[in-house]
Amino acid sequence: MSPNYALLEAPSTLGLRSDGVQKLPDRLLQLGLADDIRARRAGRVAVPTRPGERDPQSTVLNADAIVNWSPKLADAVEVILGRREFPVILGGDCTILLGSMLALRRRGRFGLLFIDGNADFFQPEAEPNGEGASMDLAWVTGHGPDKLTNIEGRRPLVRDEDVVAFAFRDHEDQREFGSQPLPPTLEAIDLPLVRSLGVEAAAQRAVAHLTRPELEGFFIHVDADCLDDATMPAVDFRVPGGLTPGELLAVLRAALASGRAVGIEVAIYNPKLDEDGSAGERLAAIMKEALRRSPIAQGNAVPAGTSRHPSAPSGW
Repeated sequence: MSPNYALLEAPSTLGLRSDGVQKLPDRLLQLGLADDIRARRAGRVAVPTRPGERDPQSTVLNADAIVNWSPKLADAVEVILGRREFPVILGGDCTILLGSMLALRRRGRFGLLFIDGNADFFQPEAEPNGEGASMDLAWVTGHGPDKLTNIEGRRPLVRDEDVVAFAFRDHEDQREFGSQPLPPTLEAIDLPLVRSLGVEAAAQRAVAHLTRPELEGFFIHVDADCLDDATMPAVDFRVPGGLTPGELLAVLRAALASGRAVGIEVAIYNPKLDEDGSAGERLAAIMKEALRRSPIAQGNAVPAGTSRHPSAPSGW
């Protein structure tokens, strides 16, 4: 019988100008993540060399490379789902989200729990460097250049109303650079609201939204910069504040305990910026604790729906 978890390496830096996040999989594997959650090693999706140029039409950095690589990641994720396993995807920058959500969009209607210190809803004209890692949530929900939002003709990869943006705190940055606002139908539980409600209540609110009967399940995106800056300084864009390790663990436990989560990805942790290695150790410890104690580890997960993989988008 196959293990319940399948660990897939997706070390893309296509959404950034900087380097280092491609070392995330190696570091978490060195810290025993695969062994401790008894995950099958599902391989690594090769990433092309970054062109380092902004697309003349969309103004997005490495746009064509992102568009061409994302379906390859989606294919690898679909293989895991087809084996009735739970993908644990190690990035990379946040644009890996396109491949993950494309795999699920091919199969049906799924939600997204987006746990991130940033809302990642910039439009290209407001992103100073054209970095896709600041625009990934906008793209998967269909807001942005057609090239990046309509991969395989499947826009949106996830509906606005099927997303929870959880614990973001980049409000000042959004105002400074003029990011487009989050859609009103998208469930926004920013860090101030998490603090107001309490993390347990906020997590339950998020889970309730993502376990509605019309959804076949939901995917979990974890950007390491959701953690408090003092706990996780090893990220390229630092913002004061953030979740404590215990709070992130509580959110992940609530999401996984629902039995409706169908996969998880981790992004943005940069080992090059982790001088003493402690930030990586904290991140690995959180992931191990959350995944070891989840229903998936006990074989009680609900598999992502039977693959339909239609040649054209299914009607929503």
